[in-house]
Amino acid sequence: MVSDPQRGQRGQRGTIGSGGGSGASDQTGPEDCKPQSDEAHSAFTPPLGVPYPPLPEDEHPTSEFELPAGLRPEVPAEQEGSAFTPPSSTTGQTPLPAPVGATAMSAFTPPHGIPAVSLTKEAPWQDRMRTMLRMPVHERPVPERLERGEEDTGPAVPRVLDLTLRIGEILLAGGEGAEDVEAAMFGVAHAYGLERVEPTVTFTLLSISYQPSLVDDPVTASRTVRRRGVDYNRLSAVFRLVDDITSDGITLEEAYRGLAEIRRNRHPYPSWALTVASGLLSGAASMLVGGTMLVFFAAAVGSMLGDRLAWLASGRGLPEFYQFVVAAMPPAAVGVAFGLAHLNVQASAVITGGLFALIPGRALVAGVHDGLTGYYITAAARLLEVGYLIVGIVVGVLSVLYIGLQLNPGLRRLNPEEALGAYNEPLVQITASMLLALAFCVLLQQERHTVAFATLNGGVAWVVYGALRYVAEINPVPATAIAAGLVGLFGQLLSRYRYASALPYVTAAIGPLLPGSATYFGLLNFAQGHLPEGLTSLVQAASLALAIAVGVNLGAEVARLFLRAPGVEEAGGRRAAKRTRGF
Repeated sequence: MVSDPQRGQRGQRGTIGSGGGSGASDQTGPEDCKPQSDEAHSAFTPPLGVPYPPLPEDEHPTSEFELPAGLRPEVPAEQEGSAFTPPSSTTGQTPLPAPVGATAMSAFTPPHGIPAVSLTKEAPWQDRMRTMLRMPVHERPVPERLERGEEDTGPAVPRVLDLTLRIGEILLAGGEGAEDVEAAMFGVAHAYGLERVEPTVTFTLLSISYQPSLVDDPVTASRTVRRRGVDYNRLSAVFRLVDDITSDGITLEEAYRGLAEIRRNRHPYPSWALTVASGLLSGAASMLVGGTMLVFFAAAVGSMLGDRLAWLASGRGLPEFYQFVVAAMPPAAVGVAFGLAHLNVQASAVITGGLFALIPGRALVAGVHDGLTGYYITAAARLLEVGYLIVGIVVGVLSVLYIGLQLNPGLRRLNPEEALGAYNEPLVQITASMLLALAFCVLLQQERHTVAFATLNGGVAWVVYGALRYVAEINPVPATAIAAGLVGLFGQLLSRYRYASALPYVTAAIGPLLPGSATYFGLLNFAQGHLPEGLTSLVQAASLALAIAVGVNLGAEVARLFLRAPGVEEAGGRRAAKRTRGF
């Protein structure tokens, strides 16, 4: 066997490997790939004098598992997802069938991920957050946020939860609906990076729970609302603060400073202005039912006396029930005094005007709204509060009426049927309705730039009601519901235009529609011993009150129905509670 000295020399320049391995390192060149012995000589080795073929550009040895040329590569594996996500379809495989009744949008997370919801200021934050609240937790989109660096971990979770609860407390104490309070809390938490949050709102308790991940323990905080106050100026300021947090991305320290400034702000109207507004409200309400100028001033004086007595009771720490009792007595006493003096004055209009200033229409609308949106515990508590306040009004008025009827059983001027059934003066009533709405704006401590819109909205409400009631001769209940629906629609549109709460534009405007006359007529029948007639009148008053609340809520929902909110199409539509079918 003839040896090849050149082959031996090339063998000496071979790689120095370990353990007799035949693989070459990455540093081997074309001349280093010759075998070291005849046994290792490959049949594919080129003869002497024939150049070696060029190596691949990457100069890496190929793996025996490499896919041959011409075959289609496999689909890359997807990231690990939920255990309830169906496997995606691969080559030659049939996807697993979805469960019965499940849809592609609502049952599972799509393979490409959940679409993001833009949090830019292209729509009010109420709509953006309400859309996410009405979705199941596993389908909520992740909002777009700026990427943080490794050192920037965001604000501390306890501070964010504390700020969220403080904002929710002001909104709930100001009379905002439970759904809007939850939407505000949800928006604030999301704006500061807390995605897995669940706010909960009841009548007096707010709580929020945050879970960092599926394996971490949740962090829960709560806060109790112990005092309630009507201040729509503060309510609007909180709405602007939430809008700055969710849209402009202000820091946590700036949000705390803004909240402290809101708490330090004084009411826009002093206490004496509230007393004058209470008198103006009662006087305007008496003109709605046919009162003269003398009746106007009498109702105003009685209402202002009742307001001062209520302030005195509040300063002594008496519960709100007794405040309503003492506030209802002076207007009734003035009316009974006119009746006993046999003056040619409509005493019933004086008492009816005083009732307009006391009927808790704001709490009634909020309670019905919570019930229609699925917050039944909060709705039941609000309606129970309304019931207690109405009982307080009944006790105060009935006490005075009973004393007056004992002194003179033939008090005919306390019967409101004659004045209420015959009086129909559009110009006087429209003017009175706008004055009534204006007085309500002052009592609710609204911002000055919202007073004109709310006053005009109240005039429109009475025009619609009067046209349906006196011209078209429609029943008062549907006429009231339609007028209240327009109030809710216009209020919602105005709030969207100004990125504010709808309450300042709605609550004062429904004042002319409140069932003051029906309530008074029912109480008078009770005092006279006519129980069936009294129950009929009170049922009619309750029907009118519910028509107002349902109409306002329906008008607001109609506004949201036709105005698009961002992310709704991608997220599967605007969600609501499913209908219960008896099981």
